[in-house]
Amino acid sequence: MKLLIVLAFVAFASAQTPCQNIRTRAQWGSRSTSLTWMATRPPSGFAIHHTAGARCTTQAACDTQMRNIQNFHMNTNGWADIGYNFCIGDPGQVYEGRGYGRHGAHAVGFNARALGHCFFGDHSNVLPTAAALSNTQAFITCSRNNGELTSGHWVSTHRNDRQSNTACPGQALFNTVSTWDRFHSNP
Repeated sequence: MKLLIVLAFVAFASAQTPCQNIRTRAQWGSRSTSLTWMATRPPSGFAIHHTAGARCTTQAACDTQMRNIQNFHMNTNGWADIGYNFCIGDPGQVYEGRGYGRHGAHAVGFNARALGHCFFGDHSNVLPTAAALSNTQAFITCSRNNGELTSGHWVSTHRNDRQSNTACPGQALFNTVSTWDRFHSNP
């Protein structure tokens, strides 16, 4: 009987979409902030980034990364909060940054019209894990299905923002994302 309950729980947990399993700001220990709502909701784009820093392979390490990035963005850059709307670590867990409906600080030309989603780590030469890649694609789909992205949304990367001069999200990750459905090089 116990085995059946465990199997049922595992099946339920694995059936959840990334949108149903977002690690919230409270769960990772976010600072209290005041954020601006997006002028147009839902946004029409999904912008991919990398942190160009350390990867994280455990929940505790990813929680620490979120706090470190938030502190850097607030204390050094002078921003109101972490710049990204969402982040993802090697285990494939999606982390709430600014969250849905909030104006980002991730790419000048995309901030008001796209969700900013970063992968922890430097992905110039190495891809994120398969779990992080597949859960990001599933996250895009469930965000659209839940009305958090327009039905005709585009997917792009930080380097495709005409107002930015950057190698972000790294060449390896860019090469992969540029093959995804709805990728647009000039949104």
